[in-house]
Amino acid sequence: MSEVLRFDVEFHRDGMPISAWHYPPGAEALRNGQGAPAVILGHGYGLTRDCGLQLYAERFAAAGMHVFVIDYCGFGASGGRWREVVDARAQVADFRAAIDGARSIGDVDPDRIALWGTSYSGGIAIAAAAQDGDIAALVAQVPNLDNRATLAYLLRHNSPRHIAWLVRCIARDVVRAALRREPYYIPANGRDGDRAAYASDEAMDQIASIAGPSWRNRIALRDFATVPMYRPAKYLKHLPCRVQLFACERDDLTPVEPTLRAAQLLGERADLHCFDTGHFGVYVEPTFSRALAAQERFLITELAV
Repeated sequence: MSEVLRFDVEFHRDGMPISAWHYPPGAEALRNGQGAPAVILGHGYGLTRDCGLQLYAERFAAAGMHVFVIDYCGFGASGGRWREVVDARAQVADFRAAIDGARSIGDVDPDRIALWGTSYSGGIAIAAAAQDGDIAALVAQVPNLDNRATLAYLLRHNSPRHIAWLVRCIARDVVRAALRREPYYIPANGRDGDRAAYASDEAMDQIASIAGPSWRNRIALRDFATVPMYRPAKYLKHLPCRVQLFACERDDLTPVEPTLRAAQLLGERADLHCFDTGHFGVYVEPTFSRALAAQERFLITELAV
């Protein structure tokens, strides 16, 4: 395997810098007269690019792709006044800015751009691909496709006391947003019984194993006030490409049913993989290697000359 290089680049959205790692292709197998294909990666809810995404990027680059790994505005090394605030529509715009930026790079084949999203960004990538209309392939790993289904699932699987606390936190942050004040932060992840947006011993251990130095374990919940209205599944019928979907059968954060329904809706355009693990199990062994190998095969096939 050739040495995989990495450079820092910036894209821009509404004047804000979107920081990205650029991994040039380490092989010539996928190159044509227009250049080599590219894949753009974005992490899940509240996570930064250094939370394990470099492992995916190195693998894809070694196979012959340009790889761009972004931090959404407000996270990691990217710009943005308010930090650790998730805004679905803004993140779709970040992805689209990265798509435009990647296409402007001389050695990138503009007709062979793929998107890769995981968890919350699985839905973000689907929306961005549908809006762009010219994406060549899409990988959506444990994607959040239907926020109503996710919210209903979380309501059923959290105590009334925890739900009441979360509602108070959401209300406090919504008021702060209306007043243009500093966000009201709570821990993004915690252990069983902790006051956090998501509390699970297993998940906390798995996140700790991939967490990078730029990740901050805090989140502002103002977006939860409008979360039920955001349903990326509505974009599925508008996708211009084949989609690889990964579902974890013991996922207790993004329910598996919307992903299974998406695969059924897409028919032959879907490549569905199911694993017997929880939501964060896809980032750690033994599932990680199996999922990554399948993703590499899929992208090579879909982006072939």
